[in-house]
Amino acid sequence: QLELVESGGGLVQPGGSLRLSCAASGFTLDNYDIGWFRQAPGKEREGISCINHSGEITNYWHSVTGRFALSRDNAKNTVYLSMNSLKPEDTAVYYCAAGHYMCYAGSYYYRAEIGYEYWGQGTQVTVSS
Repeated sequence: QLELVESGGGLVQPGGSLRLSCAASGFTLDNYDIGWFRQAPGKEREGISCINHSGEITNYWHSVTGRFALSRDNAKNTVYLSMNSLKPEDTAVYYCAAGHYMCYAGSYYYRAEIGYEYWGQGTQVTVSS
């Protein structure tokens, strides 16, 4: 079974940190670009960041720039989204997605959901005091 599984979500206070993981099962991630999306209550899902297959390129949407960071460990078949200085408006279900040729330097192409082949089921992040 080919799937992505997110983990690491939870409840955190404003200003706190979380690290989300995106692990692949049934296939290897090392030739896939990974995008991260989130869907807040009552809003559409939006792309917030991507990392290319080698880890050399990352992009971030303006709302998370400087606070979120992507990394990947292809040996563990896992991508990580480190989230710092969390705000209540970061509350959402977070999804990872895998696709080819989605993440380029300085490009917002990664925000196009249609380009991804695999999606995780999502993990809830709640930022509240």
